[in-house]
Amino acid sequence: MHLDHDPAAPPGETIGFDDFLKVDIRIGTIVGAEVYEGARKPSYKLRIDFGPGIGEKKSVGQVAALYSPEELTGRQVAAVVNFPVHQIGKALSEVLTLGFADEEGRVTLFSPDKRVPDGSRLF
Repeated sequence: MHLDHDPAAPPGETIGFDDFLKVDIRIGTIVGAEVYEGARKPSYKLRIDFGPGIGEKKSVGQVAALYSPEELTGRQVAAVVNFPVHQIGKALSEVLTLGFADEEGRVTLFSPDKRVPDGSRLF
């Protein structure tokens, strides 16, 4: 599957509401961020707390172009929590942290504009 980051790209294939519900997108708070040494693109290893129902999960984010580890810690982010664990180099990514590419292709994180409880699900 290829993801098109071009904002002028047409919408993807039509899906049903049941398909949408299969994608479990939750809010969590980044509790740790460190430079991922050896990554092909500047990245961070993230630890994200999704609250008592899911707990803390690891993710790898290619967000080093726009964020420092200090800026990330304490920030709420959206992530897909029901993908299988993915090996990214030597690191494991347990969730897919969501973001959008800016005009220069740098990833900006997707997060709520007001604080919500960790573990809250997108609907």
